Amino acid sequence: MVNRYLLRQFDLPEDELQLELDAAVAEGGEDWLPAEEQEFRDNRIVTGRVRKVTSDAVWVDVGYKSEGAIELREWFDEGTGQLAPPKPGDEVEVLLEAVEDETGGVVLSYRKAKRQKEWETVIAKHKEGDVVAGAVTRKIKGGLLVNIGVNVFLPASQVDIRRPPDIADYIGKTIECKILKIDEARRNIVVSRRKLIEDQRITMKNKLLGEVQAGQIRAGVVKNIAEFGAFVDLGGIDGLLHITDMSWGRVSNPHEVVRIDQQLEVYIISVDKDKEKIALGLKQKSPSPWTNVEARYAIGSRHTGEVVNVMSYGAFVKLEAGIEGLVHISEMSWTKRINHPSELVSIGDQIDVQILNINKDKQEISLGIKQVQANPWDQVAQRYPPGTQIEGVVRNLTNYGAFIEIEEGIDGLLHVSDMSWVRKVGHPSDVLNKGDKVKCVILNVDQERKRVALGLKQMANDPWEGDIPSRYHPGSFMKGKVTKLTNFGVFVELEPGLEGLLHISELADDTVESPEDVVKVGDEIEVKILRVDPADRKIGLSRKRQDGEDEPEEPGEPTPPANTPPRPRPLRGGTGGTTGKLINMPESGPKSGEG
Repeated sequence: MVNRYLLRQFDLPEDELQLELDAAVAEGGEDWLPAEEQEFRDNRIVTGRVRKVTSDAVWVDVGYKSEGAIELREWFDEGTGQLAPPKPGDEVEVLLEAVEDETGGVVLSYRKAKRQKEWETVIAKHKEGDVVAGAVTRKIKGGLLVNIGVNVFLPASQVDIRRPPDIADYIGKTIECKILKIDEARRNIVVSRRKLIEDQRITMKNKLLGEVQAGQIRAGVVKNIAEFGAFVDLGGIDGLLHITDMSWGRVSNPHEVVRIDQQLEVYIISVDKDKEKIALGLKQKSPSPWTNVEARYAIGSRHTGEVVNVMSYGAFVKLEAGIEGLVHISEMSWTKRINHPSELVSIGDQIDVQILNINKDKQEISLGIKQVQANPWDQVAQRYPPGTQIEGVVRNLTNYGAFIEIEEGIDGLLHVSDMSWVRKVGHPSDVLNKGDKVKCVILNVDQERKRVALGLKQMANDPWEGDIPSRYHPGSFMKGKVTKLTNFGVFVELEPGLEGLLHISELADDTVESPEDVVKVGDEIEVKILRVDPADRKIGLSRKRQDGEDEPEEPGEPTPPANTPPRPRPLRGGTGGTTGKLINMPESGPKSGEG
């Protein structure tokens, strides 16, 4: 090459200098000089020739005052990931960044010249709105870089109609985009894949709406999955595949049937072209299992099914895919009291059921579990004939009696009227408490109405048939305890469990307006037996002291026999404080209150 500082370095004679120049020209060739039209200005692309390649630089002569050294790494090929440096003598285009640097040398760049040429090529070929294709090179802040000849910016919001979970998944893929903006001053291009897809979908949507009809089978791709179903892209419009239309059987979660990006053939259920809504189905592609269901599941027939759901009111049992029936809680056991169906069945259980009813229009089947088992009530009358003594637990108390559990699920009613021969029972709690064990006798079994009548008093003989009449005689006196006051009289307990009625008219010799004026509950009083009525199980009492009545015996004196004639009662009279017997007259006729 020509050594422009040769004369300065060496003081050579003119002939030797000419020889040196000739040798330099012969070494560089005849075409080493740049074209005359090449201008040397900053930021201009010029042509040069590679003079030498070192371990870190490439020396290029562009025909200016000096050669320029370009870093070797500018020849790094991103596609292959390797250096591809030129060879000495190769002609290259470089960017003249500066005619002279601080040392007086020329500043060149191969990479910037390449990018500028690429940019000028892209600008010459494309404008805003054009569709371009390129490979996604890498992810940067806010989006992706796409190489369409130069790297352009694809914002994350413009990658797709629905932003993907990770835009880095697109790295290495070749995609098509639409140019949104070209900034020549900054050499920046913004592209959008979303805009391209939206424009394409508008065209596809209009075409689809003109063709789609209910009853068609269409291909689509699952784009999104929600709790209530899946959205399927039919090509311009997303149709809704509801969870209830995915299968004739039970579907708890749409993910059990479909997945994202899955290709499907779906049935068009309905089309609303005004609202641009399409309802889709999968199960409609096959016949409904409810067709001819009555032939397969006759009422009264028994089948084995799987428990698929348990609710508070019953359990759903799958008989086959798409056919489920409900076992109501009332149809689970003949006798057992069930608070919740989970006490008997669990999801996944295989159980035997009987068909009770079918409503084909509503697609409902009523099932029973207890119907496949023996009904214990069918044997109650045989196992518990009247007169049988049983021991049970008081399960519940009501105003009219107590329910006694005879065996699990079979209760009998002990009515208040059958609790005591002699005691008037106002409420069952006066005699029994919930949880008590009690012995009773079976009075009656109504198998059709599933009722058993029990008796407690029947465990002993009726005292009114002999015992009470033999011990309580009209006219005799005895003491009792006031237990209850009413507007018509007073109940007096003569012995535990046995009461007599002291009517208000028999409460005193004088007229009594209210029993509370004479006695109170808990008082111990002496009464006279007026009558004993075994048929009505009543004892009438009196406290009157009428003319002709016997005086009550003093304490300790024996009570005279019932057939003893009454003693004459002295009549008393007089005025002022005078007292004394005037006449003794025997009693005649029935006593007041008797008979």
